[in-house]
Amino acid sequence: MYQGNIDWILAIASLLAGIGIGVLGYHLLNANVARNQKTRQRLAETELELSQMKGVLNDHFARAADLVTSIQRQSHELEQQLAQGADQLCDDLQIKRRLNGQSEEEAPTDSDTPPPRDYADNGRGTLAEDFGLRQRDQTTDSTTPPVRY
Repeated sequence: MYQGNIDWILAIASLLAGIGIGVLGYHLLNANVARNQKTRQRLAETELELSQMKGVLNDHFARAADLVTSIQRQSHELEQQLAQGADQLCDDLQIKRRLNGQSEEEAPTDSDTPPPRDYADNGRGTLAEDFGLRQRDQTTDSTTPPVRY
């Protein structure tokens, strides 16, 4: 009889140990699930906040673009009004040019000086052997040495 009782006691002890191990495993695995669920919830909240910030930022840039367009339009209207007033009332030619968009550099000048160049005339530059030397006259003595610099 002791032999039959030992089998039952061993079976009950194994059953209780299995239940204990199962409860412990479920608790450990369920903790990770809860942690993951909290992380997903925080991620969803962050994405919602990001989308709201993007909406606010888009509204801000749209308003800024409208204001810049308005400023440009008003500036253009002011320039036109000043130009019309200058044409009607002003006698100074330089003021009229500046208001009509011509700068003083664009105004025609009386000086005929050419712009500086980085090359010499006739394809001969400063490295030519006879640069700066005068042509000898046939009447001068050929024994005079050329001018040295």
